[in-house]
Amino acid sequence: MLRYPIGQAYLWRDGEALTLIDSGPAGAAAGIEEAVRSLGLRPERLERIVLTHCHRDHVGGAGELAERRGAAVVAHRLDAPVIRGDAPVPEPVLLDWEMPLYERGLTLPEAPPTRVDREVEDGDALGFGDGAYVVHAPGHTDGSIGVHLPRHGVLFTGDAVAAVGQVMLGVFNVDRGRALDSFRRLASLAPSVACFGHGDPVTEGAAAALRTAAQRASG
Repeated sequence: MLRYPIGQAYLWRDGEALTLIDSGPAGAAAGIEEAVRSLGLRPERLERIVLTHCHRDHVGGAGELAERRGAAVVAHRLDAPVIRGDAPVPEPVLLDWEMPLYERGLTLPEAPPTRVDREVEDGDALGFGDGAYVVHAPGHTDGSIGVHLPRHGVLFTGDAVAAVGQVMLGVFNVDRGRALDSFRRLASLAPSVACFGHGDPVTEGAAAALRTAAQRASG
């Protein structure tokens, strides 16, 4: 896990082949390469960067890193135009308590327009992790995705789910109702390990934690 002042990214290794899940804010590329080297791995073996959604704290480092290492950038079809800079970032419908947090996020530099080499849909295979595939999880943004690795029991939720104090529905959603539906769907996958865009991963009892949190969020 690569932690930033706001948000985080994850590195997955298959032998020497590397996949990055999200890419941190703009300017993160050099730090990601340094982190890879610190693990005894080679940045040039980065094959793909899978972006869970279009927000600046997740996509900012992708373009520079892809250019430096030739990695393919992967995102859902509905968020790809935003990532490329061809459409505006969708405005969330904020709850009162979310407003100060949202304003803090806006202090990050805007993400530069970034190419998307592959647009994906729900259920598409991603080519790593012994069968990782896309779980469309709209609501945070229209093109938000989770990444499920069923053979390893690992789920990357992006910002559809968070773990800030407790496992919870992610914040800053464009459609809270759809976000809740996505939360319930992700919880139904019953992973052994859940990795979030914000907050520490849950490595024990993840299935129960997600299920309980989804029920609580649904009221």
